[in-house]
Parts: sequence; structure tokens; C-alpha cells
Amino acid sequence: MSGHSKWATTKHKKAIVDAKRGKMFAKLIKNIEVAARMGGGDVSGNPTLYDAIQKAKKSSVPNDNIDRAVKRGSGAEAGGADYTTIMYEGYGPAGVAMLIECLTDNKNRAAMEVRTAMSRNGGSLADPGSVSFLFNRKGVVVVPTEQEGRTVTEDDVLEATLEAGADAVNDLGESFEVVSEATDLVAVRTALQAAGIDYDSADASFVPDMQVQLDGDGAGKLFRLIDVLEDLDDVQNIYANYDVSDEVMESLDA
Repeated sequence: MSGHSKWATTKHKKAIVDAKRGKMFAKLIKNIEVAARMGGGDVSGNPTLYDAIQKAKKSSVPNDNIDRAVKRGSGAEAGGADYTTIMYEGYGPAGVAMLIECLTDNKNRAAMEVRTAMSRNGGSLADPGSVSFLFNRKGVVVVPTEQEGRTVTEDDVLEATLEAGADAVNDLGESFEVVSEATDLVAVRTALQAAGIDYDSADASFVPDMQVQLDGDGAGKLFRLIDVLEDLDDVQNIYANYDVSDEVMESLDA
């Protein structure tokens, strides 16, 4: 998970300023719509919606867009689509196991686009159940180390979240990754807020039991595949069981 988190953090920074920002906004808006449709438009009683909105705000999605998405999803405003969640399983370069989560209003389109992206970039789809057993559903909160007026330490994060259910705190360099049971995600996020610690994202994610260590060549090929998949409108999240050393990450960033 750590390798993917480092890459995701880097991509998050780039996405704020690059041409993919509009596509990223659309995916975050779609996530808000679905959360509002599933649990209602009141954030006080819908923690999934709360986290979806916070993630959108962290990515600079305009408040008007967020408000309209909540209204569409909750039925207060017309225009909401009927999205379905589909999880595809497969393998990427170097035998990396991958879960590709889609949110789509057209299953046939999603399946075709994901299959094409995988086959053209060194990956392949697998039968349901052949990859998912390698992952566990976990709560993952990403906390930036540099915050307004302070530098957050690992001890700060541990002290705030241990009693709330945190299982591990991983140092990603410019941020910490707090891993818990998925059922403890809200408690961990709330504990950080109570301690005055800000966070970038709080998601229920699939965390691998074991990881494949990648060299520069393997990481480069895998990240190119992930880039292509993330560019698809229906793809919401990608989970993969790889790790990449800091040295390899630095060489790829360069």
C-alpha cells in the first residue's frame, strides 16, 4: 500500500495544476452523488458523504459543484444518474495483483475500456475471486506532515488515533498513512479532528496482505498502466499489491 500511497500523493499534487483536473473533479462529484443517494444528503448522518465532500474540497472542487452533486444524489434536484459499482480483478506488469473499482452507468462500456487498457499496457483481467483474496478492506486516512502552523509527527498521529482503532501508522515521507479496520475509519478520522490534526483523505480501501517489490523498469510500466486506467471516466479507484523504494520513486519523479 505504501508504494501506491506515495505515488497517489505525488499525483494528487500534480493533478491540482495539470489538465486532468477536470476529469478528477468529475470523479469526485460522482462519488458525492452516489454517497448522497445511498445514505441521504445530510452529512451529519452520512459519514461516507462527509468524507466524499471533504476529499472534493481538498482537491479544490468548487462548493457550488459539491452542493449540486449532493442535491442530485439525494433527489432534491433532477439529473442524478444511476451508477453501479463494479470491481475488476487482474494482473499488471511484474505480476502485480490489481483491483480496479469502477462507478458506471454503462457496464458494457466500463468492461470494454478496462479490458482494452489492461491488454495494451502489459496487464490482463482475471476471473472474479482470483485476486481479491490478496486484499483486506481497511480504513485509510492520509495525514500531511506539514500543516498550518505546525509539523505533525508520527507520535502525534499515534497518540490521537491509537484508542480510536488505528492498527498502523506508516511514514510516507510528506504524509502519514493511518490504517485501521474499515469499521473504525470514522472513529479514527474523528479522533484526528478532535486532536486538531488535519487530513487529506479518509477512505475505505483495499490493502494487500503482501507486496511485490518493483524496480525502476517494473514500476515505470505499472505506473503507466495506472495512468491509463485512471484516465478512464468510469474508474474510481485502483488498488495494487506493490511497493517501490524511495530511491526508485525519486528516479521516477526525476
